Amino acid sequence: MSLELRQVSVDYGSTRAVDSVSVTVETGTVLALVGPSGCGKSSLLRAIAGLVPLAGGAVAWDGDELTARPTEQRDLGFMFQDHALFTHRNVADNVGFGLRMRGVSAVERKARVQELLAMVGLDGFEARSVEDLSGGEAQRVALARALAPKPRILLLDEPLASLDRARRDELNDELARLLRELRQTAIYVTHDQDEAFAIADQVGVMRAGKLVRIGTPAEVWNDPRNEFVARFVGHESIIERGGQRFAVRDDAVQFVDQGSGIAATVATCRFQGDRYRIVAVDATGVRWSGWSSRALDVDAWVGVVLDEHRLAPLD
Repeated sequence: MSLELRQVSVDYGSTRAVDSVSVTVETGTVLALVGPSGCGKSSLLRAIAGLVPLAGGAVAWDGDELTARPTEQRDLGFMFQDHALFTHRNVADNVGFGLRMRGVSAVERKARVQELLAMVGLDGFEARSVEDLSGGEAQRVALARALAPKPRILLLDEPLASLDRARRDELNDELARLLRELRQTAIYVTHDQDEAFAIADQVGVMRAGKLVRIGTPAEVWNDPRNEFVARFVGHESIIERGGQRFAVRDDAVQFVDQGSGIAATVATCRFQGDRYRIVAVDATGVRWSGWSSRALDVDAWVGVVLDEHRLAPLD
């Protein structure tokens, strides 16, 4: 079974927000849609949900056309940045809301709510007021509510954007684990490529309403295929060799003592975990980014050595 988007387009007045996007998302797959603000990723999510009309194309699940169906008949779960929890209801009532709307018995609702709260690390929170929750706890409740009716597709629109970096990384890891354990089909919209790469089985990069690259996180990073995607995933240097343009991946760059390689000046040195992210600029203005096991002084001269086998060819 799969979700199929066939030449999906969305217009807002005279502006085309989504332009003929086609993609298939297999059951149990998490597709992350990434791209800069205004690229159409959230509009595409809303089109899948039936929240905006299509200007063209179709949405189907396992061959069953959904395009004309209202949102409530598409069997979807939603998780958004602002939680959208009911402040006048406690945690259990929020999680069980969709089940109650579907006529699930009180006994079954209680069991499902307890199961989900344990699953998202909030066991015992049933009677807690949602107004007393932290941002991370509120997002866990929102996730449990979205998963409660066992939707065939879960739609997540920047769900972690309101959290601080530490909480975002923590919940991103837990969300990735949970979606895989449940084999939950999901579309995950984010502007953060690190977040997308951590959670997704497939990553789709959008630009100006078009899907310009799709593949596994490793495929998109190793083989971006065009300059826009290369720069979006963090490959800062674009060079030419024999008439062919290449993106210089971070793992293609080695920084050595001055006297070897391409002479460059260290522009930035940032500690990230167990290594340092270095950007150095040569005399021609090319920025070389890569990693070093030791800190390098800003403005210091270094040599840049390239592994030619790790360059990514561009169209």
